Amino acid sequence: MTATRNELMVSAIASTLRDEELVFVGVGTSGRAFTLAVGIPLVAARLAQLAHAPALDIYWGNLLSPDLSESPTVLTQDAITRWPGAYAPADVGLKVDMLTRGEFDVSFESAAQVDRHGNLNITRIGTDALPTVRLVGTLAQPEHLAFVKRPIIVCDLSSRVFVESVDYITSFGFGDGTRTRASLGYDGGGPSLVITDHAVFDFGPEGRMRLRTLHPGVTVDDVQARMSFEPEIAEDLEQTPAPSADALRLIREQIDPSGALLRV
Repeated sequence: MTATRNELMVSAIASTLRDEELVFVGVGTSGRAFTLAVGIPLVAARLAQLAHAPALDIYWGNLLSPDLSESPTVLTQDAITRWPGAYAPADVGLKVDMLTRGEFDVSFESAAQVDRHGNLNITRIGTDALPTVRLVGTLAQPEHLAFVKRPIIVCDLSSRVFVESVDYITSFGFGDGTRTRASLGYDGGGPSLVITDHAVFDFGPEGRMRLRTLHPGVTVDDVQARMSFEPEIAEDLEQTPAPSADALRLIREQIDPSGALLRV
């Protein structure tokens, strides 16, 4: 069986998730943005639970430990809120408190712009004085990159998204030339991986984005043509491992048989 790009992204994420970790998945919007922010992370977390991390726990939107024994087919906010789970706290502030206490091991982030230092922009395109596009705003993303142990960025590779310098730093990754995580009092953390539809990146010792693996059929030139900056390249650059036949069976037959989560 040949994996789709979405399934490659799912497998790459799932392989990094560990038993007894707590991961946060948002609720997203619609279309491709939903698939990146919610569908791929949720399928990856469930695949990790079934394959190697049975005690991995998921906080989905405002629902702790959702019952994913059946695949959701209706993905409206109301349906997610009513989805069965261990706990659905009425106070959204509880999640923010958990974030600031460092209780989440992994979160999943998507953005309109990502720069070479892992800074994210979901606030505006353009200048403060003359923005050309207003985006969704901060949500809780600044807290994710400040306090979550291993945030994972999930975006399609595009020169419009992967820019030299974001127009606005909504969420602080590894710096902007004048500030560092240490100068802001952040103890460790910062984005750990960038999972895209063409390749997987991590960050080198200086906090600069580094190409780690290429998806099958993708070249370094293909990747660089889709970015507005040149990433560092790992000395041991490899091909992204394809999901096993068992993993594909779980994704297609058990986790997301309707295709609702990986449709786009």
